[in-house]
Amino acid sequence: MDISKAFDTQREEFSVSSEKAVLVSVALPARPWLAADPCDEIRGLATTAGATVVAELTQKRHDVQLATYIGSGKVGELHDLIEQTDADVVIFDNDLSPAQGRNLEKALGVKVLDRSEVILDIFATRAQTSEARLQVELAQLEYSLPRLKQMWSHLSRQKGGGIGLRGPGETQLESDRRLVSNRIRDLKHKLAEVQARKDREVKSRSGEHTVSLVGYTNAGKSRLMNALTKAGVYVENKLFSTLDTRTRQWHIRDWGRVLLSDTVGFIRDLPHHLVASFRATLSEARHAKLMLHVVDASSPQVEEHIKAVNGVLAELECDKNPTILVLNKVDAVHDRSELQVIMAQHPRAVAISSLTGEGIDQLEEAVMQALAADFAEAEVVTGAGNGRVLAFLNAHAEIYRQEFRDEANEVVIRCHLPRHLLHHIAGPTVTVRYLSENGTVGPVRPVETNGHPDGFERG
Repeated sequence: MDISKAFDTQREEFSVSSEKAVLVSVALPARPWLAADPCDEIRGLATTAGATVVAELTQKRHDVQLATYIGSGKVGELHDLIEQTDADVVIFDNDLSPAQGRNLEKALGVKVLDRSEVILDIFATRAQTSEARLQVELAQLEYSLPRLKQMWSHLSRQKGGGIGLRGPGETQLESDRRLVSNRIRDLKHKLAEVQARKDREVKSRSGEHTVSLVGYTNAGKSRLMNALTKAGVYVENKLFSTLDTRTRQWHIRDWGRVLLSDTVGFIRDLPHHLVASFRATLSEARHAKLMLHVVDASSPQVEEHIKAVNGVLAELECDKNPTILVLNKVDAVHDRSELQVIMAQHPRAVAISSLTGEGIDQLEEAVMQALAADFAEAEVVTGAGNGRVLAFLNAHAEIYRQEFRDEANEVVIRCHLPRHLLHHIAGPTVTVRYLSENGTVGPVRPVETNGHPDGFERG
């Protein structure tokens, strides 16, 4: 069977669109409930996936029951709920092992999905571009590979399974595993090419001021992007409404143009395979000069959302990037004392409302200050005929003084220049000195130029 068709069949079988769902949330010492409503987030995920929630079941446990995750008594209670509500699917707000999922389906007689499978299903339905579809397919296949025996309906195992009848079934299973492994390898190769292309695109903007929006899903990043850039980006009050990175120009008064990128939202316990496959999409965040970490200030789980996002950023190795915490949706905070508590815990945060425009001026000021920290005040001395360096400074620096020295046929330029661009101009025919706060010339700072006499690197 063609692997793509088999994968489409498997995807359809594990979609929950238009199905009646019973939700199960289990609290463990290592994974406690974060809210008074234990099913709040999984309910949002199930609804976003298209399911109708008909019942909910919760349990606190010290450890996991190896066979069925929950205890036998709760399995019986769950079975009764399914019969009473005529449910089609059970969705766990936890990750199940392949054996646990298989045992639960046998005991309950309906489809059983865990949290990761629902998230992957949502991503699959939201993927619009070829790149996003490749990323989602890779994540789903990597998650499904150890579950083939349970999940794939097309496997031609022999009936009975007696002596002499086991071989063909195992042969087909191994064959399918090889097909999936080969498809995973091909997808990784394609995405590596996408990653390389994305990195080249992002690095080509090294002379630009790049700012990236990151944050928990449904924190209001897309609405904020519309408020800042008038981009007209589609806004939907659902989880993971944005999968593809979008970049727009943001013109900040008294500063100039900034390239602002909106990225996919994060969530607690985001599947590792999904984070890995979406590295190309998140290139904008990894290479941004500044990140705006957008948080829904009206959510009771503000701190947990911040920690979840920081965890994903650390996994993506961009947690060291300069970041401004943006407390969004303050218009929905009914008790402003709660906002003051959050601000006390994060004194450098900026409180805004992308809906009403409150705090947008303060956000722009904070962004300007953060970007200005990347600038150096420098004195550049070069030959009057060095047109390439002069053109580069005119394009990328803020020049406030320029003096020609006829006797030496050179020009002295004082300017503000992004530090990461200094290596483009320093060289044997160019002298770059930093200026102190009182305008006096400081020591020469050598910058690597790869030996090019005009101070320009060659790609």
